[in-house]
Amino acid sequence: MEPGPLLYAGAGLATLAAALLPRLLSKAPISMPMVFLGAGALTFTVVDLPAPDPVAHSGLLLHLTEICVIISLMGAGLALNRHVSLHGWGSTWRLLAITMPLSMLAVGLLGWGALGLSVAASVLLAAALAPTDPVLASEVQVAEPAEHPESDEDEARFALTSEAGLNDGLAFPFTYAAIAISVAGVAPSGWLGHWLAVDVLWRLASALAIGLLIGWALGKLFFSAPSEKFRLAEHAEGFVALAATFLAYGVTELVEGYGFIAVFVCACAIRSGERRHGYHRVLHQYVEQIERMLTVVIVFLLGGAAATGLLSGVSWTQILVAAVVLLVVRPLAGWIGLLRGNTGPRERKVIAFFGVRGVGSLFYLVYALQHGEFAEQTALWQMVGLVVIGSILLHGLSASPVMWLLDRKREQKAEARHDDASHTHV
Repeated sequence: MEPGPLLYAGAGLATLAAALLPRLLSKAPISMPMVFLGAGALTFTVVDLPAPDPVAHSGLLLHLTEICVIISLMGAGLALNRHVSLHGWGSTWRLLAITMPLSMLAVGLLGWGALGLSVAASVLLAAALAPTDPVLASEVQVAEPAEHPESDEDEARFALTSEAGLNDGLAFPFTYAAIAISVAGVAPSGWLGHWLAVDVLWRLASALAIGLLIGWALGKLFFSAPSEKFRLAEHAEGFVALAATFLAYGVTELVEGYGFIAVFVCACAIRSGERRHGYHRVLHQYVEQIERMLTVVIVFLLGGAAATGLLSGVSWTQILVAAVVLLVVRPLAGWIGLLRGNTGPRERKVIAFFGVRGVGSLFYLVYALQHGEFAEQTALWQMVGLVVIGSILLHGLSASPVMWLLDRKREQKAEARHDDASHTHV
């Protein structure tokens, strides 16, 4: 049988399933990524197809994950209703400043002490598993933009979405540190100065500046251009979200900044330009659909890779470390980071637990392996693969019931407050 018609038929079925499954599984403890992970494993086991080896096809995987991440970052930024501020985004700053460093330190020590990885590989493992990715458990992220500024997200969904929007880019300096150590050695004299000046200060500052500038300019163009022909918000062209995504990312990468951060900042700047307009929802829906399709492809191939040799020879130590990362490191670091913050005890537990690992981790790993000199490629792929697959299964099974319970408790609390207010008024 010719593989071409089979691939087209499979692509058609996958596209149809990507549209139907989120609705069919909305109340079930099963996520769409779980279904496609299993479908990928089954397909590559039953059908004679070339193995989706991430090492052999690293160039394709790099660009596929790169596009998926930047599109998901644009969607995350557009979905957030809350104004950026120190207090309003307090949970986000805590997750970035406390939880992320603690998680990376723990993962790095596990890689070095329990897995016997080199310093460079341990730093890379910590950096690759640093970014969270609520794309793979959509129930824990903000749904879509609201046309009324007073419509605010619940703290758990807001914190998880905003955290993922920023830590997808903030993991890059540590990825560069791992690359530098792999090339120049552990001694900081060979790489620390350049890393601080370029990989930290310049790349972060340029990303913030370009993201803000492009987001501000596009917001003016979309909503308040002098001519209606240029006021794109009046024409409901959803694909313009891709223009904003690629423009912010491309310009920032040209000056060697962090494009991931620039895209998210650009989306937040567009959102803040005019919060009441329904055009935000049009843009968000467009990027969400593309993001869903790319996620389906990546997760399907990940399932195929797992079934065709990615996890062959995995040791019980590696499985145990992956379980510790998901069940101990992130929950504990998240709980510590959110102490004395704006979250209640239930929200704190949910945010701490749902540190979903996914597409961003795959991108950072393949990027570093292409630019550095790491002898432990197989072990790194196995560990990242185990954690991402474990996250898809663990968080996919638990997201719907946990978020339903959290929403129900919130509704009951709101009803109780309303009843108390009614009695007081009477």
